Amino acid sequence: MTTSVNEDEERRRRWRLALGSDASTSCGDPAAGRLAEMDQALTALYDAQGPGGLQSKDRRGGKGASSPSVARWLGDIRKYFPSSVVQVMQKDALERLNMRDMLLQPEMLQSVQPDVHLVANLIALSRVIPEGTKDTARMVVRQVVDELMKRLEDPMRSAISGALDRSQRNRRPRHAEIDWNRTIRANLKHWQPDYRTVVPESLIGYGRKARRPQREVVLCIDQSGSMANSVVYSSIFGAVLASLPAVSTKLVVFDTAVVDMTAQLDDPVELLFGVQLGGGTDINGAVGYCQSIIREPRNTILVLISDLYEGGVESGLLRRAAELVASGVQVITLLALSDEGAPAYDRALAAKLAALGVPSFACTPDAFPGLMAAAIRRDGIANWAAVQGLVTSPKAQQVVP
Repeated sequence: MTTSVNEDEERRRRWRLALGSDASTSCGDPAAGRLAEMDQALTALYDAQGPGGLQSKDRRGGKGASSPSVARWLGDIRKYFPSSVVQVMQKDALERLNMRDMLLQPEMLQSVQPDVHLVANLIALSRVIPEGTKDTARMVVRQVVDELMKRLEDPMRSAISGALDRSQRNRRPRHAEIDWNRTIRANLKHWQPDYRTVVPESLIGYGRKARRPQREVVLCIDQSGSMANSVVYSSIFGAVLASLPAVSTKLVVFDTAVVDMTAQLDDPVELLFGVQLGGGTDINGAVGYCQSIIREPRNTILVLISDLYEGGVESGLLRRAAELVASGVQVITLLALSDEGAPAYDRALAAKLAALGVPSFACTPDAFPGLMAAAIRRDGIANWAAVQGLVTSPKAQQVVP
């Protein structure tokens, strides 16, 4: 019986925190202490206009008076909630309360839980961040970039290196380089029944490292506001790819103008602060530029990262896409490179590109190394999608989660 009473009490407390002060009559108010302070932090955000809210009258009184309240709130939510919840609350604060001013104050930036959303907002605000805050902003971005590099660099290196080694063959391999499956298949005609073995006349091995790049990769990134998280992840992967001698990597960002950021690939933080988020979108112009810098079409992978809302000439984009595919370039469209889930995108244009042999799909950062490895091995993106458990839409020939 005691257990049942405790469970009911815990259930009422949870409902009270979820529903807010409107549920005080039915669920009661949390007692002083940790639960009460958690309730205050939630109320400050989700009942922002009420007493104790971040936008209540007693807290408005000018920007100077409100800053300490926001800074304290940022510290409180980090104290009482796990990082995953903190990130959601910070994002809600930016969107619901128009609290972008909090990113312009060094003391607030030091209180924020760094994540990809915060980096995206700092990039968007990079042109207006005061000089006194820029060092702190770079520190926050550097922290997120370093954490992402630790998480994503090794899987990317392993996937690309393995794919490159297996995409090249040599006929005079060392013992450690022998591809036994292919060697046995190639020498089955030399089967010796008496000895129950195959005598290999020729050995097939994985390729040795080439002196020149084995693959060229062009990342073409839409820097409109909706693609902010994709820009962050693309910059990380671009930097990793650029560090691999066997891959020649170029990174291009665009809105209505096209900017080649390849020279900044050695420092993702500087690259991100060089991006200008927002503005229009001219995909045709960006793909045209990428087409002009491709030197070995049959050795090139072009990854267009865009939601496909074209502000340029759609017919020109389709013509260029057809030319690239015909020349041997592997063209892939990523509608998003993020953990956000299904993105909004131009389904009609995705279908038209699919008909030309350019698949379109959303991709999480964790899946991106596998995608690049499949493209390098020329396994076919459909094969990669099948392994990942993705489904192909017959109408658009588009891979979707």
